[in-house]
Amino acid sequence: MKTPPTTRAEIIRRAKAWVAARVPYSMGAYWSDGYRQDCSGFVSMAWGLPANEWTGSLGRFGVRIGKGDLRPGDILLFHNPANPQKGSHVVIFGGWTDHTRTSYVAYEQTPPATRRGSTPYAYWSHSGQYVPYRYKGVTADTAGAEAGGGGAGGGGQAAYPGRSSFGPGADNAYVTRLGQMLVARGGASFYRSGPGPRWGDADRRATEAFQLAQGWRGDDADGVPGPRTWSLLVSGGGRDIASGATGTPDPSPDPGAPAFPGKAMFRPGADNAHVTRLGRRLVEKGFGTHYTTGPGPRWGEADRRNVEAFQRAQGWRGGAADGYPGPETWRRLFL
Repeated sequence: MKTPPTTRAEIIRRAKAWVAARVPYSMGAYWSDGYRQDCSGFVSMAWGLPANEWTGSLGRFGVRIGKGDLRPGDILLFHNPANPQKGSHVVIFGGWTDHTRTSYVAYEQTPPATRRGSTPYAYWSHSGQYVPYRYKGVTADTAGAEAGGGGAGGGGQAAYPGRSSFGPGADNAYVTRLGQMLVARGGASFYRSGPGPRWGDADRRATEAFQLAQGWRGDDADGVPGPRTWSLLVSGGGRDIASGATGTPDPSPDPGAPAFPGKAMFRPGADNAHVTRLGRRLVEKGFGTHYTTGPGPRWGEADRRNVEAFQRAQGWRGGAADGYPGPETWRRLFL
């Protein structure tokens, strides 16, 4: 039984990719990545398992844990052995919504499509029958200490790299690491793409939301991580970002790039001039190898694979390289 190593941040990024794609629920269909489009196929995908498992076998790939030990990337599993198709379900734990730990962010594959939302613990129904599990192959990373309310995580301490590593113009691995930790602490909604190494307004707003969650105000919540912010993130301390938290709006788009038309323009079934424009730019940039015809206005798998190749060339992985362009992908393409 293989348990390929992965990190909590990678699990959540993969889960987010299906949420962004709104993968339709099906017990018989398979998504383009080869995983079955039901709840256990979703977890198999997020955990990076070599095959599609089901609710009766997922537990073999994890270890049982207590409610208080739950961290993003763990699962809550209910398997009904008497009638597996009645009630059996599994969701990915994304973090507590507040310090009471009565509700959490769940990533799940459920009709009509993959969703992310606040969910009462342990679930809406059969609550007493859900069992928390931790994937055996999860490795320590800074995002491993993301879940609520204090307690050290699995990533260990890391020295604060200095304020100059963050803010406008910054482009380095510390920005990526910051974003991964913020996502794991409830900041996923701020990122339409990434996290990645180039500092953006999503990083600033997510950092600000985390600082505000600690009760800080003024210069202490300016959206740029200082030593206190960094220390809480790498240690798993402090409070998570509240569900629904918002920040100040995005700044004006880069004047050197055309305005991003929105993610809805680049989804299965999309047919518009923006897809053609995207495809032509990919070809110009040297990322058109998957086109056998076109590019044209109808979104297809060749578009997605070419976008994914471009995203990977930026050093992005997981949900940040899902093949669907977001604002940062678009901006970099048209630089």
